[in-house]
Amino acid sequence: MNVYIEAAGSQSLRAQLRLRELILAGALAPGARIAELALVERIGVSRTPIRAALLRLEQEGLLQALPGGGYAVRVFSEREVADAIELRGTLEGLAARLAAERGVAPQALAEARAALAGIDAVLGQAALDDAQFQRYVACNERFHQLLHGMAGSAVLAREIERVVRLPFASPSAFVVQQADSPRARDMLIVAQDQHRQVLDAIERREGARAEAIVREHARIAQRNLREAMAAPQEGRAPGVRLVVPEPPAAVAAVQDAVPAPRRRGRPRRAIADRHS
Repeated sequence: MNVYIEAAGSQSLRAQLRLRELILAGALAPGARIAELALVERIGVSRTPIRAALLRLEQEGLLQALPGGGYAVRVFSEREVADAIELRGTLEGLAARLAAERGVAPQALAEARAALAGIDAVLGQAALDDAQFQRYVACNERFHQLLHGMAGSAVLAREIERVVRLPFASPSAFVVQQADSPRARDMLIVAQDQHRQVLDAIERREGARAEAIVREHARIAQRNLREAMAAPQEGRAPGVRLVVPEPPAAVAAVQDAVPAPRRRGRPRRAIADRHS
């Protein structure tokens, strides 16, 4: 029985990973309805793991449940992605502050330094090719995972994990997109300096400083998002085709919704009524 449960769980995970890959690669068109039977043939598992994978990806935000049943590939506005990045920066900032206030074990700090040493090795190369960018991504994600655990809060770690699974909200979501940018190395150097600064703040038990640095660090991802949307490169940022620019009408609607500043003093009509 245990072997059967383990096998079923393995198939569900396989289906989930493969289905996510298909969505981000654009093999399933944005807004398209998901056909279960087609996925059974394409992924090579039964309908039960497929259904479990569909439910999981809906929870992650890549799919949306349809009113009549079934699922469709979600489409995201640029603002939604920016909000997800902002949320991740806020939660990571809280983790850094709590880590500084509560203290961190020397072993965790040593592991974080090792991850940063890996990034230093990448940035020390004369030229950054795709392999070097992938190495950067691996070390960067390792550092952020360690940062999430430093707070010693299972609740916070769980919420960060949830938001990082949102499309394009992970710390390295748009790094590879910038591989051909002449400013790529400069941006990575700035990010690495921020990594070291936040680690220093945590060691010095400076909670407010650690939180501020991490929240500023998330702004690099916001800039990468804007550049990816302005000049998308095929194959560089998987899933960027799921993001649509904010329509001018929507931006105007938000601007119109902002109330005009109040005038100081009494309204003119009230003044006129007083003298009538």
